Amino acid sequence: MDRIILKPRREESLLRFHPWVFSGAVAQIIGHPSEGDLVSVVSSDGKLLACGHYQIGSIAVRILSFDEDPTLPDFWEKMLERAYKLREAYGLAHSGSTNCYRLVHGEGDGLPGLIIDYYDGVCVMQAHSVGMFRAKGTICEGLKKVYGKQLKAVYDKSSGTAPFKAGLELIDGYLWKADDFKADEQAVLENGKKFLVNWSEGQKTGFFLDQRENRAAVGRLAKGRKVLNLFCYTGGFSIYALAGGAVHVDSVDSSKKAMDMVDRNVALNGFGPDVHTSYCTDAIDFVKNVPDGAYDLMIVDPPAFAKHRGALKNALRAYQRLNAAAIAKVAPGGFVFTFSCSQVVDKEAFALAVFSAAAESGRSVRILDRLNQPADHSVNIYHPEGEYLKGLLLYVE
Repeated sequence: MDRIILKPRREESLLRFHPWVFSGAVAQIIGHPSEGDLVSVVSSDGKLLACGHYQIGSIAVRILSFDEDPTLPDFWEKMLERAYKLREAYGLAHSGSTNCYRLVHGEGDGLPGLIIDYYDGVCVMQAHSVGMFRAKGTICEGLKKVYGKQLKAVYDKSSGTAPFKAGLELIDGYLWKADDFKADEQAVLENGKKFLVNWSEGQKTGFFLDQRENRAAVGRLAKGRKVLNLFCYTGGFSIYALAGGAVHVDSVDSSKKAMDMVDRNVALNGFGPDVHTSYCTDAIDFVKNVPDGAYDLMIVDPPAFAKHRGALKNALRAYQRLNAAAIAKVAPGGFVFTFSCSQVVDKEAFALAVFSAAAESGRSVRILDRLNQPADHSVNIYHPEGEYLKGLLLYVE
């Protein structure tokens, strides 16, 4: 293995088990590693600290192990088995009411750069690093051993996430599938609700599994209310609101393909146009034109406004404007569920943007709950950056 030698006193983060080595900490590279190669990381006094995937950029190494050899043939199977056992212990792997969950959440499961979502026998993988992309065949074999006959297919959807590098064939497709498996889409269960998931054409891996518990919270508060679901994608929050007894739900998204899926999901769960309306339009424009008091509950779940720190200031302004419109329009005694999935927007900055929005509206607003990602989107305690989803439940008088 080629070696990465750190500068003096730059090993402290690794001694605290942080899974990244930044390029500024590197003193010397012994060998000629290509991006994605396994390398060992060594302190300035020669102590072996960890092993991981080498990459070119601000993060020089993503750590795979502090104590085991990632070149051992059973390494990937053991790591996937460990991730599976966490979901099993939490009650997700064998739930009768939920058969979809995140199996691997990058650093949270000790596999930086790797996402795997499980949809009733189908594993959808996204590699966010060259190293993970190059390991996808071995990862697929590990999944087959972990799930056995339960596994129907393994689909690689890394074309939009793996770094573009010469020589990488970034074409989505099946790494493996059972002989009788044919569909790119199937219905899954989440807390007893049915959702169609299309992993080949949908956003991310096909569904936003990270909002499962927040959707359930909407369902608990929806009874007797008129609900607006902004940036609804395929209607996750809408289905929970309808199942919870909402009088009517309006779903808004600018994607025609997503709105078609919303309508199919509404019908799949036994609801019709008497209680649900789809609007394929810009969500920000829609909420600005909503009559005051038209909705008793609003969900504001936009896509990431900031994907890098350079966009942070503009993103916070966008969150403020959007939330100001929602808080101003919701009926007295109404609820607003508001979220940010931008990793570079921390909890404090998001809360401040919402506070500014509330002050701008001039209304009395209380925070009833602080919302986040569920347990299958686990956060490594040594890598707090993995806690990307944050939200607030507001009560507006």
